[in-house]
Amino acid sequence: MSDSTSPAPGGDERHLTRGLLLLLAVSSGAAVGNLYWAQPLLEVIGADLHVSSGAAGWLITVTQLGYALGVLLVVPLGDMLDRRRLIPVMLGLSAVALTACALAPSFGALLGALALLGLTTVSGQVVVPMAGDLAAEHERGRKLGVVTSGIITGILVSRTVSGLVAGTAGWRVIYAAAAVLALALAALLLRRIPTLPARPRIRYATLLASVGRAVAHHRTVRWSLVLGALQFGLFTMFWTALTFFLSAPPYSYSVITIGLFGLVGLAGALAAQRAGALHDRGWSVAATGAGWALVLVAFALAGVARSSVVLLVVAVVLVDVAIQGLNILNATRLFAVTGDARSRLNTAMVTTNFVTGAVGSAAAGALWSAGGWTAVTTAGMAVAVVGLVIWVLGRRGPLVVPV
Repeated sequence: MSDSTSPAPGGDERHLTRGLLLLLAVSSGAAVGNLYWAQPLLEVIGADLHVSSGAAGWLITVTQLGYALGVLLVVPLGDMLDRRRLIPVMLGLSAVALTACALAPSFGALLGALALLGLTTVSGQVVVPMAGDLAAEHERGRKLGVVTSGIITGILVSRTVSGLVAGTAGWRVIYAAAAVLALALAALLLRRIPTLPARPRIRYATLLASVGRAVAHHRTVRWSLVLGALQFGLFTMFWTALTFFLSAPPYSYSVITIGLFGLVGLAGALAAQRAGALHDRGWSVAATGAGWALVLVAFALAGVARSSVVLLVVAVVLVDVAIQGLNILNATRLFAVTGDARSRLNTAMVTTNFVTGAVGSAAAGALWSAGGWTAVTTAGMAVAVVGLVIWVLGRRGPLVVPV
């Protein structure tokens, strides 16, 4: 099967300096990390606001649904508006939502504030396709791997920082500090993002409709979206259920200790950033199959790690290496399809990912209640098998269908 994609115009590498690349990675990670502050704190927030741990799981689900809506409605604007202004504006709006989270007087108010946070903290998903535009074509995969790894790092570090700070200063301080960080990054990006060529003006309704057309015209896009949705649902299911697992016997860990598991996942995420280079070498499809096989192995190992923290740590690393590597491969493959609609393709990818991510978070609570850790890991292995089947079926014949 051919692993080729239609050519995309290369960006101006002079604009994507090492310092700017690092700033984009940090900003993307900070924005997406806002979605996960609550994940290791479900028990703590639930107790503080007088709701059960099952009900507290809706904090993650509502945030992700809000994020999916924000990606769908806002991120396509990156193909039309000046991203030098759009990105700082969205960071400023997310700072407002974070402040509302810090001040929320009740569980219902916190749910509403988190939905608003999900809707507004989408600047990272505008940054990623912009980095694809700025990068030279021959190393786009590697550069996107750095920015995407920033997102992954933000997700994982947010859990660690959240657990550490909440254990000493309370969960509300997390959201207040994140609001300050968002404002600081907005100011930096306003100064550092280069002036980009003007984009053609498109009616907003036409812009949104074109997301569906881009998906319909490219088999590569559809195949990658399905695989991406499955892997992200597994990612959120695993990490949400891991919080319940580590909070219960035989571990009964504190929120600080649970948060430290984010650093374990970070090792896997950093290893996965080299997946973009595999795409640059023409190995995207083969590496995708290997990634799904590793997902299956990781969930199987997690299933037998009921009382072995060493095996559990290994499983966490493998889950993150596999799923985050798959995520980088998917994004790079999508952005190689066309250079004119990267924000819209990213919209399609992230929207589907976070809808299934919300399903994964909800499924984690249901599976945990029904059968504990065994039910969670068994479901993970089943989804991994489905992913492998879809990979086998999708790799038959050329993946790119000319428009």
